[in-house]
Amino acid sequence: MKRFLPSKALPVTVLAVALLGGCATQPREEQAPVAKAPAQPSGPSAAVTQALDSARAAIKEAKALDWIWRDTEKFLKKAEKAAKAGDEAKAIKLANKAREQAELAVNQYYLEHAKALLKKVQGAAGLTADQRARLDEAMQAIYRTHEGKKAYDLLSALAAEVEAANIQYTVVRGDSLWKISGKPEIYGNPYEWPLIYKNNADKIRDADLIYPGQVFSIVRNPSQEEVDAAIHHARTRGAWSLGVVEDSDRAYLGGKLELH
Repeated sequence: MKRFLPSKALPVTVLAVALLGGCATQPREEQAPVAKAPAQPSGPSAAVTQALDSARAAIKEAKALDWIWRDTEKFLKKAEKAAKAGDEAKAIKLANKAREQAELAVNQYYLEHAKALLKKVQGAAGLTADQRARLDEAMQAIYRTHEGKKAYDLLSALAAEVEAANIQYTVVRGDSLWKISGKPEIYGNPYEWPLIYKNNADKIRDADLIYPGQVFSIVRNPSQEEVDAAIHHARTRGAWSLGVVEDSDRAYLGGKLELH
């Protein structure tokens, strides 16, 4: 009778425990993080935004001056529509066209108003060398470089200076042209009285006879040529009489005295 030797194999229960223990001690594989898709832009690019903002600003300035071309705002609306549709090239092109039209309109506005101011300033007497230099610069800006805003700013300042140089003086009892001219706020020199006489020849019949309540226009920045002529007349006028228009006065006025 054969004898069977006990098997060297581990019992099933022991083997199962060993296998389970071995699985528990194995390191787990870490899963690689899932890459996220890049976020899609939620609106127009910076270039489109800048083009639209520049167009809006230029249009706002033109509208504030009430000087805007008819189709300018239409181009801006089309540009905004193209931007929403994602057609950035078209949006930028239309926005730039709207901006350029608005800027041209603004420049045209200032050129037209500068020309009107130029007529006033050019006719002013006694401009200083600095004022004449600024006048020349303004004319260059109008007719050569077409810089409307620059010309307008220069001429606005000049017009204000010219206006400030012209004042109104109301005659009071005891006044004479000699006395008025000698006042520090007028000319500070009584010999310049013919300047007042000439500038108000339509109101003064006799240079030696003025009346309280009369209002004279005083040009406080006469040219040196005008000042010299006035002083020369005052010193060489000759004899005078109340109520009589002297021939020397007529000659000084160029024979254009208007009698009332």
